[in-house]
Amino acid sequence: MSVIPDSTSGAQVPAADQTLRILRYLAGRPASVAASAIARELALPRSTVHHLLNTLAAHGFVLHLREERRWALGTAASELAGGFARQQPLARLGRPLVAALADRLGESTHLAVLSGSDVVYIVEERAPRRPALVTDVGVRLPAHLTATGRAMLAALPREQVRALYPDASAFSTRTHRGPNTPRELRELLRSIRAAGFASEDGEVTEGMRSVGAAVRDTSGWPLAAVAATWSSDTGAAQADAASAVIQTAAELQRRLRH
Repeated sequence: MSVIPDSTSGAQVPAADQTLRILRYLAGRPASVAASAIARELALPRSTVHHLLNTLAAHGFVLHLREERRWALGTAASELAGGFARQQPLARLGRPLVAALADRLGESTHLAVLSGSDVVYIVEERAPRRPALVTDVGVRLPAHLTATGRAMLAALPREQVRALYPDASAFSTRTHRGPNTPRELRELLRSIRAAGFASEDGEVTEGMRSVGAAVRDTSGWPLAAVAATWSSDTGAAQADAASAVIQTAAELQRRLRH
């Protein structure tokens, strides 16, 4: 039975400790895991593991892949990661790098985090004499339409993407462009993994295009993404912009890890 601590006893809560250990274990795995493996690795009773997993699943923190009989992190866990990422360390470390990227390209740049199936922009650097953008600090946009969102979705486990986009009803549109089905999204994310960066052209705003690259933690989970946006008619060549964005994302990743 769980013990509720008071201000003097320093007693722990076994159920809370076990729950956090399960989440930490799943976060460190490259793929979904069977409940029996979790119980074995953490030296926990199987009945306890199943009870805690079912409770976590009810709140969205883990995902049960029924056909495979395995478990993975759920969308609520990514919300926690996004909440941490939105705090000062990421914005503080990312702001000068995003500003330097804007100076280098002469285009507007930004840093965003994933929040469920949306991206939230936490740093925005507007280049002078460039068109106004819909992206600004605090703005949310559908992840599957943006370069930042696509970069982060491509870095997520495939099971996580399936949970976020189970069917066609999960897809919204702004300019009638972009993926409309899970299959189209899977094909898009496959091409992003092969290229090493994400792009969009007119799917957020007509006449504007972007490239983005993910910033990952030590387990490979996407904490954020860096992107640059410019007019489709003028501005940076995509190859040059992509190279600069990838370098900036890698540098932010290195700084976060240290």
